[in-house]
Amino acid sequence: MMKKVFLPKSFRLLFAGIISFNVIWWLLAVVFNNKALPNPLDVYATLPQTLSQGMFDHSVASLRRIFIGVFIALALGLMGGLLTGLSKQANKLLNPLLYLSYPVPKLALLPVVMILFGIGETTKVVMIVLIIVFQLVISIRDAIRNIDKENYYVLSTLGASKAQQIWHVVLPAILPEILSALRVTVGIATSVLFVTGTFGTDKGLGFFIVDAWMRIDYLTMYAGIVMLSIIGSLLFILLDITDAVFCKWSKLRSGL
Repeated sequence: MMKKVFLPKSFRLLFAGIISFNVIWWLLAVVFNNKALPNPLDVYATLPQTLSQGMFDHSVASLRRIFIGVFIALALGLMGGLLTGLSKQANKLLNPLLYLSYPVPKLALLPVVMILFGIGETTKVVMIVLIIVFQLVISIRDAIRNIDKENYYVLSTLGASKAQQIWHVVLPAILPEILSALRVTVGIATSVLFVTGTFGTDKGLGFFIVDAWMRIDYLTMYAGIVMLSIIGSLLFILLDITDAVFCKWSKLRSGL
């Protein structure tokens, strides 16, 4: 007998969202009948040509910035989250700084970052790190606090070191929360990428979209927006696959 094909709920929701969004987009294009809002079918038809004419290189540049920025932010977030989650003294020292820094609009710091690091690639990566690292630190710290203390007892009785407890108890326990935080931060990083990509560069989807807009090439502009959305969706799907592969125990425990 053939097994029934099952798609994760997030995949089904994403697929339904894509269909709904494109239907609404098509209806609005028909109603307004304006060149500034082209038909989605026309935009998708131009994608292959637009990719071959340079958009692929811009997409690669944007992806590189996202991966570098998220990787650095995750490394810093893990260190900060482990430090504040496992040490009461460190948490008392850093907690005021976290809650002071977290609500500050980081994009307001863009001029400062540009003065310190110039207008090149470093500024774009630093802005991604600044905007998402504090959320990762707080999410990881809170996840560590929620670990049941009984989970440490078995390893403690076997004489496990602090590093072994972190590796075998803390990291597996907080992995679902890390992936949940990354889902949010990747979306934020993609948005930041558009803003920072319009300054001091000739590579990246932010530059590509604004350049097409300035040339009143609306089909190309929307193609860039679609590509940026595709990148964000693919990263989201990648995180969902990682969650499904490495956090099966979490789904079983929650009954999902």
